[in-house]
Amino acid sequence: MSGDSPADVSVDLAWGFAYAACNRLAMIFIPPGCGGCSSARRLKIMSEEIQTQISSSPLGAELSDEECGILAGIVSLRQLDDEQVLIREGESDNSLHVVLSGKLGVTKNTGGGDLTTLAVLRNGSFAGEMGFIDGREHSASLQALGAAEVLSLEREALESLLNEHPHLVYQVMRSIVRSSHDIVRRMNSQYVELTNYITKSHGRY
Repeated sequence: MSGDSPADVSVDLAWGFAYAACNRLAMIFIPPGCGGCSSARRLKIMSEEIQTQISSSPLGAELSDEECGILAGIVSLRQLDDEQVLIREGESDNSLHVVLSGKLGVTKNTGGGDLTTLAVLRNGSFAGEMGFIDGREHSASLQALGAAEVLSLEREALESLLNEHPHLVYQVMRSIVRSSHDIVRRMNSQYVELTNYITKSHGRY
């Protein structure tokens, strides 16, 4: 601008101020719901979706709508591809998972690279309860059988609610214990069936 006349400089400054003013007005008068607020709206919609998923799952069976909303703020919604591993045998973490859709296979390494499927988890099933509670290594792997969707909750995140929302934490732990009891009852029933089969077959398989 060193070769411009004072009049040219004044015109350039005027256009600059006018452009800045227009941008400022556009920021002030952008109505809710337009492109400028799309990110906030997406976050709100996602949070509401997660809250709905929690309230319809065993995790929120005994929680109020308000408590489901609080819990929605600390969980994550995860999309799994076919054969994607969610939990790996021998590793440890502090996550609890709830199956929302699809199926997850519980597999065990039997040696020599061979895997056997112990169970198939479906909508509403918990996964990783024991690791979530005590942090021990997982005794089996968990792998998606086709596309699947899960809610994941970290132990530290739940513990952060203990002081202000003890009832919420208590109800979540109740749901985990209830799920664990269901597993134990199912294993006991299978043990009885297997024992009866072996007895009636005189020990022959």
